[in-house]
Amino acid sequence: MPHPPLPSTQSAVFAVEAMAARHGREVRASHDIGRDQTFAGLVGGHDRAEGLDAIPHEALLEITGRPGLTVRLFVHDEAVVTVEDIAFDVPRDSVPAFLDAVWNGLVHVKQRTFPPSCTLIVTVPGEPSYRESVTHQYLSPWLAGLIR
Repeated sequence: MPHPPLPSTQSAVFAVEAMAARHGREVRASHDIGRDQTFAGLVGGHDRAEGLDAIPHEALLEITGRPGLTVRLFVHDEAVVTVEDIAFDVPRDSVPAFLDAVWNGLVHVKQRTFPPSCTLIVTVPGEPSYRESVTHQYLSPWLAGLIR
């Protein structure tokens, strides 16, 4: 299922805030605006043909409640969603659906005995599952409660 496009960092911030409000969460946002403040400015994208001459805008969103969630929105349709200190690379358009899946319980930890491993899996309807390895030092009580 395609998600509505989020063409800018600000539109993604609004979408995350709306999704968080729907689930009774608050969002604290900090914004980095300008070439001297953002990663895009550090690597130097001055390509006018691709529209990269606009002022770069990145944001860090901290969301209250359990599980611990942060969302880092970058300039070029990139986002990193951190769930209980486990980072996922998520396309910017999919971030609200990813958060909704976490809050609706479409997340679990798969544990294998041999070879020993744990994987945090977030199932977003209509998309492939997002998977990240979890080391035992990052196995918080919330994550331990999700082990299958």
